[in-house]
Amino acid sequence: MRRAIYPGSFDPITNGHLDIIERGCKLFDEIIIAILVNPDKRPFFSIEERRDMLEQVLKTIKQPNCVLLVDDFEGLLVQYALAQKAHAIVRGIRAISDYEYELQMALMNRRLEPSIETVFMMPAETYSYVSSRLVKEVFQLGGELKGLVRLWSRTYERES
Repeated sequence: MRRAIYPGSFDPITNGHLDIIERGCKLFDEIIIAILVNPDKRPFFSIEERRDMLEQVLKTIKQPNCVLLVDDFEGLLVQYALAQKAHAIVRGIRAISDYEYELQMALMNRRLEPSIETVFMMPAETYSYVSSRLVKEVFQLGGELKGLVRLWSRTYERES
C-alpha cells in the first residue's frame, strides 16, 4: 500500500487543498490529511472544527481506490510520517516563493529521514492563487467565498 501524508494547517481547507487531495489519489492508495498543531500560531478555526470540516468535505471526493483519513499531529513531520508508516509527504506548490520554502523543508526532511520522499504537486490553475490566509482575509473583509471553499465551518453553509 502506498501511503502519503498531506500536512497543513487547513485553516480553512480550500478548493486548492481538495484539488491536491483528489489528484494525490491517483498516486497513492491512502492519504492521511494531517492537521499540524502549532502552538505558536493563532488559528481561525480550532483543531476540532478543521477536523470536522475536512471529514465532511472529504465525503464529496469520489476516489474508490484511495482511502482518505484525517488526523492531527505535533512535532516533526518525518517522525509522524514514520509512525504512520508513510512512504511520502505531499506538498502543494502555488508559486516560486512556495517552492523555495518547500524545497528547504523537503531537503531537511530527507536529511532527517531519507526513506520518506516528498512529492510536490501544483494545484489546478484555477486555484493557483488560493491560500487559507487569503480566504480568511476575504471572509473577514466581507468578501465572497464562492469558488474558494466548499464548506465554511462557522456557518456550515456549503459554498459552490
